[in-house]
Amino acid sequence: MFALVESGSITKLLSGNRGITIDGIQHPRAIFTVWTEAERNAIGIYTVEMDKSKLKSDEWYINTDVTYTFGSGKVTGSYGDATAKAHADTLFTEQDKTDDLIPDGKDVGDVATRGLKYRLIQQVKKQAESELSKTDWYITRKAEKDTAIPSSITTHRNAVRTKQAEMETAITNASDTPALETLYTRNSENVRPIGDIPQLED
Repeated sequence: MFALVESGSITKLLSGNRGITIDGIQHPRAIFTVWTEAERNAIGIYTVEMDKSKLKSDEWYINTDVTYTFGSGKVTGSYGDATAKAHADTLFTEQDKTDDLIPDGKDVGDVATRGLKYRLIQQVKKQAESELSKTDWYITRKAEKDTAIPSSITTHRNAVRTKQAEMETAITNASDTPALETLYTRNSENVRPIGDIPQLED
């Protein structure tokens, strides 16, 4: 991305995929790829240098829009402080009732917006359900034909349920959004603190 700077101020952001007219002179699109940075700067066009030091994962945070500034001979695009997404459910309040923001069938104290914890727990439940479904046929066969369930299958199903419970507890006990992010951050060996639902080996 590029920016047009006129009289010390950014007047336009440019994608670089089309030509531009500056001071009555038509410049072709090639200036964005063929010209040097110094040559572009001479006509007021600068490459935008992105500062992503405050950019955070949008899985856990709401990032701000990018702010573009010109100074010290360069254009910088930077993010403001990110806001953590709510980790707990948001409930309807008395003020919501006063402002008539509570829909029919809901009241003060009811869930207004689900937080990250709820969504993550639902995700864990679905993962466990999906894994258990792979061996549900053993349970059906046992019920219909009284055929014994292999011990390895019983062990695996128990391990899935145990891990599901552990993961849900870890999510519930997380104090805030950064703590949730830490639970899900994988290390160099692709292991995360919260772990994963066990998978049935082929």
